[in-house]
Amino acid sequence: MIPLIGLIIGIIMGLFLKVNIPSSLISYVPVAILAALDSVFGGVRAALENKFDSEIFISGFFGNIILASGLTYLGDQLNVPIYLAAVLVFGSRLFNNFAIIRRKLIEKGRARIKSREE
Repeated sequence: MIPLIGLIIGIIMGLFLKVNIPSSLISYVPVAILAALDSVFGGVRAALENKFDSEIFISGFFGNIILASGLTYLGDQLNVPIYLAAVLVFGSRLFNNFAIIRRKLIEKGRARIKSREE
């Protein structure tokens, strides 16, 4: 549940803190956020499957952000929208992890209801 707590803290901080992003970095922020969300959803999924490892989560979180930002930078230098590869991969993984999280939560809810009935 550490990733979920981190996500909630990040959202609250984002709502109350005014952060000015330089215009030269504006193309990097959405890709980095998508990469970070992919890691958070992966962490929540791992926690629900009792496989969460904080070292894997932290390294994946920062690794994904660095990789996505690096692809965006490379694309900017080559004048090719390589960032779309990161958007496609992280976006599809995000939706896949969300579907698995949803299924796991529904299964746990059903199991809880079934155990109460017995």
